Amino acid sequence: MNIQIFLEALTSRALREGLVVTITLTVVSFALGFVIGLAVALLRDSRFRVVRAAAWTYIWVFRAIPTLVLLLFAWNALPQLIPALKGPGYPAFLAAALALSINEAAYAAEILRGGLLSIDDGQRLAARALGMPPTSVFRRVVLPQLVRVVIPASANDFITMLKITSLASVISLREIMTNTQTNIATTFRFAEWYTAAAIYYLVLVSIFMVGQAWLERRYVWLSQGVGGRSRLAQLRGNTGAR
Repeated sequence: MNIQIFLEALTSRALREGLVVTITLTVVSFALGFVIGLAVALLRDSRFRVVRAAAWTYIWVFRAIPTLVLLLFAWNALPQLIPALKGPGYPAFLAAALALSINEAAYAAEILRGGLLSIDDGQRLAARALGMPPTSVFRRVVLPQLVRVVIPASANDFITMLKITSLASVISLREIMTNTQTNIATTFRFAEWYTAAAIYYLVLVSIFMVGQAWLERRYVWLSQGVGGRSRLAQLRGNTGAR
């Protein structure tokens, strides 16, 4: 390995620009996927059988289809089905974000459903008995506990999403891997450029792991409440005081 070429690759503008695209795609796709996944998880708990079946079908289909197939479908097949998407007005970033968020939603739905099942129904019933509307029950009782429970699995899912963005190179989105391969095509220096790209991913994952640890500590503290009391106990005390 040529150290000089490696250092040039590591500090190159191409990888820095690819880093921005990778992070942006990861955050956008994960956020959209998590929102959709929360909706699907809640639909899995619906009292209507048809709704539950539709939510289960969504999870089944998009967990079964490989992410690479979804990316190629969103980039090549979707414009054929929706003619308005044809042409330069349909960016690769949009296609990648669409495919990755749909894929992510199927996994996020199961993570969130598991978190919802871990919360005792008695807490919901007690909060309703205190006169809280359903939206407040979810926001003040369920959501804080749900976040704490799903953080480890969600953080792992986020890191997986970060690495999966490299598949967007097949639709020429200029993220880290695409820019790496472009420079390899002109320099034929495989070891130096792939090593530089690997270090970028390693640093990113390490930063997000530190963020995960901070979130876990923060939400464990919040879930305990003031003076060691549970969140529901605080709500009960506040309601009684009024």
